[in-house]
Amino acid sequence: MKHIRIGAGAGYSGDRIEPAVELAEQGDLDYLIFECLAERTIAIGQQARRADPQKGYDPLLAERMHAVLKLCADKGIKIVTNMGAANPLAGAAKIREIATELGLPQLKIAAVSGDDVLDILQNDDYRIEDNGLPVKSLGDKLVSANAYLGAQPIVDALKAGADVVITGRIADPALVLGPLIHEFGWATDDWKLMGQGTLIGHLLECAGQITGGYFADPGMKDVKDLARLGFPIGEVAEDGSAVITKVAGSGGQVTAATCKEQLLYEIHDPRSYFTPDVIADFSQVVITEIGPDRVAVSGGNGRARPDTLKTTLGYVDSYIGEGQISYAGPGAQARGQLALDIVRERLAIMGVQSDEMRYDLIGVNAIHGPQISTASNEPYEVRARVTGRTASMREAVRIGNEVETLYTCGPAGGGGATKSAREIIAVLSALVPRALIKPTIHFEES
Repeated sequence: MKHIRIGAGAGYSGDRIEPAVELAEQGDLDYLIFECLAERTIAIGQQARRADPQKGYDPLLAERMHAVLKLCADKGIKIVTNMGAANPLAGAAKIREIATELGLPQLKIAAVSGDDVLDILQNDDYRIEDNGLPVKSLGDKLVSANAYLGAQPIVDALKAGADVVITGRIADPALVLGPLIHEFGWATDDWKLMGQGTLIGHLLECAGQITGGYFADPGMKDVKDLARLGFPIGEVAEDGSAVITKVAGSGGQVTAATCKEQLLYEIHDPRSYFTPDVIADFSQVVITEIGPDRVAVSGGNGRARPDTLKTTLGYVDSYIGEGQISYAGPGAQARGQLALDIVRERLAIMGVQSDEMRYDLIGVNAIHGPQISTASNEPYEVRARVTGRTASMREAVRIGNEVETLYTCGPAGGGGATKSAREIIAVLSALVPRALIKPTIHFEES
């Protein structure tokens, strides 16, 4: 029976690069995927693209490609990634440029686009799923609208001979499902195989989370050598059976427990996990340890894919102003609290306009709030943080400025003050009929 090996080289935009190099060098891979898009990442990319039409792809795209492109080309490993973000065409052009620099002749790069549906949403009456309001109610605050594409354009690109496939917004598991459909000739209406393939993609998509990252808890769930965490490999057979493993000798671990935690990650109803390719059913999944760092997974199922595609709306929500300052030694908590009280009063005196404010002592009450934190022992050091949500950048800047004045106008011993102000891009969701969305593929060759 035919088998292929797929390595997960990244689980988010800023992920480590060395584990992907290790996978390319030692993983005996057929495919290396990079999953680098969070919900609002693409909206941030759209901002970058508006400022420079040649930007908008993942900021680490060039560094990742410099690290793995020649390795993969030499070994015949195909790369599939969503690092195109808001500008897959520019991302593909950048990869072609790097391939030329590295002396890689005739590398074929496919850019998948068509997920940008801003015009569709602006020219018709669509509803925001989160609050029931019309999409048009966002007005000029709407920055982006990107529908989740499925695996088919990846399949088409690979069939056309692509060595690298770079996409924009695409469902995370589709980065794995696409190669499986292409390699094994799976029918895209075989819902059991689509469900099993989506299961494998879901397990691999967050890279190090299934090999012990975001899992370790000292004394409860110990994981060795996290500084050298190895990223996962999926060994997949033509019938959909799969084993999750990693490069021998790399850090971390693959166990039934790490796989179960990732299985449940971001899943609302395990029986109805909606994706563009299938409504997956993970309720009967079987996870079995079959050896050190080898876990077999089976039992994924599914039913017919939905008629609509989830679309992420990125919009300018507000501005955040923040200031921080530290206090240490005897009475640190009391001085930190006095600092917060001073800033609270100063912002009122200055008439700073805000929609929401927080006054926290990091290390005391910033996470669980004052009710739970009051029983804790007094710390030897604290960091006071004031954060506000405002309607303008000007007002956001004023918040951090007031914290900074604590250097000379606040309690004794304050130090390490920082301040910042930034625009906040938030996300909402809408549903767009699948029939309106037409993916396209553009090829670049070195």
